[in-house]
Amino acid sequence: MSSKSKKTKSAGRFGARYGKRPRTYLVLVEEKQRKKQKCPFCGKLGVKRLSKGVWKCRKCGKKFASDTYYLQ
Repeated sequence: MSSKSKKTKSAGRFGARYGKRPRTYLVLVEEKQRKKQKCPFCGKLGVKRLSKGVWKCRKCGKKFASDTYYLQ
């Protein structure tokens, strides 16, 4: 398996397939979804995505359903 380069970031796993624009949009969404988000209950940065639409705050321990990729 080839390694990701600095330019392609997480979309490097697709190689030359699918075109530049879809891979660029994918990188933007994946960077946003993997960051810690602000909890709507306690207001602290600590919410991580468990699966599609399921989030858990590591500070207050709440698990809730919300947006699919990142919290607004």
